[in-house]
Parts: sequence; structure tokens; C-alpha cells
Amino acid sequence: MTPGTRRVTRRRLLLGAVGVGAAGATAALGVSRIEQPDERPVALVYRGPAACSGCAESVANLLESAPNPMRAVYCGPNEDVDVTPDTLAGALVYAQPGGGVVGPAWQRTRSYAPHLREWVSAGGNYLGFCLGGYLAANDPGYDLFPGRVRQYIATDGATIDDTADTIVAVRWRDRPRHMFFQDGAAFSVPGDDWAAVGGTALARYPNDVVAAAVTPYGSGRVGVVGPHPETDETWYRGPGLTNPDGIRFDLGHDLIATTLAR
Repeated sequence: MTPGTRRVTRRRLLLGAVGVGAAGATAALGVSRIEQPDERPVALVYRGPAACSGCAESVANLLESAPNPMRAVYCGPNEDVDVTPDTLAGALVYAQPGGGVVGPAWQRTRSYAPHLREWVSAGGNYLGFCLGGYLAANDPGYDLFPGRVRQYIATDGATIDDTADTIVAVRWRDRPRHMFFQDGAAFSVPGDDWAAVGGTALARYPNDVVAAAVTPYGSGRVGVVGPHPETDETWYRGPGLTNPDGIRFDLGHDLIATTLAR
């Protein structure tokens, strides 16, 4: 994701690279079968023109593979389910995956903003991955995050200075880890006082700027992350990257669990 011009990346080519197999496998998992009863809580996952190819599927797989798994249901203007007060009322989580440029993405999703604010304020849970983290901001965005959201590459002392797919080092709960990164967001609150806003800084970049956080919004919670904890091996294959930690999903599962904790 980038607020400016965005080049074609592996994520935009993902479905072309893995073909019908990945989409078919996702369908086989029952991700879109909202009409079928299921005891798992529902997680609405945006899939549409504001998301990049494959990003929604990766977030859906992360949610469905969590220790307390959810049933991911795709939503968006071209899906059987859209983002409305009625559909949100039946969901535990709304997830906004990665995507392209913030401005156009906001134009495509801005109609969701009042519904999401009302739902989260009443106890819902918002998860924002990369672009979804940017869209949690207020200018532009859903106005769910109580601070500033900006490009990590524009922060002082950033270890990355371009928008190419890469690996970024972070400290997640003060332990060193590595994550897939492409022009992800950084998050801040006044005075870096997360306790003052009732939030938790889960991860920090090498320059100590926050890379992932969970904050309250009314009776609900907002979990945001700049890098990508949902990436499987296909994300690394195209750009020829290797994660020193291996392909692991525990950080994404921690983000989910922390957001849902009350």
C-alpha cells in the first residue's frame, strides 16, 4: 500500500500466479458460505476494488486458522454480502485487508464509515492490515484510531526508504521478529502514551515507531498492523524473499486475540 502511485506488486499478481487453485481452495473451506449455519463466529472480510488480489483470501485464512477460529465471509460491492448495519450485526469481526492507494480506496469504501463507527462503538471489532490500518485513520479514513497514521518509510530513522516488497524487522511484544512489508503504516498517539488511550502497542519498528497496536473505540476494539502477519509462502515467492523466522502466523493470531480480548 502507498498513499501515492503504487507499482504492480506480487500481491496484485497473486491470483494470476496461483490461479484457480488458491481461489478454489478458499471456497472449499467455506469462506463465502454465509447462508450455511456454522457455530464459529463470523468475520466479515472485505473483498473488492479497494483490496489487492489475494489479500482478502490471506486475511480470511488467518482468521480461520486462529486458535479460536472464525468463519470468514467475504463482503463488498461485488459480493453476495455488503457492509451494512444488518450484516455487521451478525459479525464478531470486520477485517480490511491490504490494497492500493489510500485516496481511491477511501473513495470506494467511505460509505462504510458510519456503519463501521456505529458497530465498533457498540462492541464490534475492526482489524486493519496495511491499507486497512491506514483506513482506520480520520483523514481520510473510518476515524476509528485515536492517533496519527502515516507511512513508516516517511518516519525519522526508518530502515526502509522505498515501496518495494521487502522484509522488515520488528520487535513484537519486545521479541525480535521479521515480517513481510510493502509501504505499511506506522501508528502514534500523543506522547507515545498508549495507556492514556487505553491501547496496547504490540510491535515496534527498529526506529521505535509502532508497527501494530490495539485501541478501544467506544465499547469495541480496533486492531491495526502496518506489516503483513497474514502472508503465506506465495507472498515471498514472487519477489524472491525469505523470512528468517520462516512462515508463521502467530503474530497475526496474537493481533486477533488481543483485539477480541475484553
